[in-house]
Amino acid sequence: MKENKAILIPENPISQFLFNDSRSGLIWLVIRVYVGFAWLKAGWGKAMSDAWTGENAGVAIHGFVSGALEKSTEGGDVTNWYASFLENVVLPNAKVFGFIVAYGEMLVGLGLILGLLTGIAAFFGAFMNVSFLFAGTLSTNPLLFILATWIVLAWKVAGWYGLDRWALPMLGTPWVKNDKL
Repeated sequence: MKENKAILIPENPISQFLFNDSRSGLIWLVIRVYVGFAWLKAGWGKAMSDAWTGENAGVAIHGFVSGALEKSTEGGDVTNWYASFLENVVLPNAKVFGFIVAYGEMLVGLGLILGLLTGIAAFFGAFMNVSFLFAGTLSTNPLLFILATWIVLAWKVAGWYGLDRWALPMLGTPWVKNDKL
């Protein structure tokens, strides 16, 4: 009987540098802060808006979802399954979703800017970008989605110049202290 051994395929030099080398942290810092400020600015605007989180919370979500639902019937920019989700889950809970979106955007922005739980923050940013894309909006969503996906892939080094450098080892990530760093 032949033994099934794992074969380790070495990383190519470019991806080794980008995703595993702390020296690439400066590249990720620039990308992280750019994406983080985009999210923080968007979330701050919503959090300060009466139609998102104030007395009229839910009005903005209602308008956004109504526009997406129109796109599902006109030209098919919004798929039927997503339109159904928007109509049956988001619309009846528009006020709650207003708060979730506004403060979620701010938390993603702060996480990326501070480099705290960078991979998780980038994941939720990408998740929101995809949600907006499914709703038929473009804007900066494709670019932010691509950058967030790269940050998720680089989670080990993307927060090196940030709070992750200290927070992740305390949380038990598989990092090993290297005195050469």
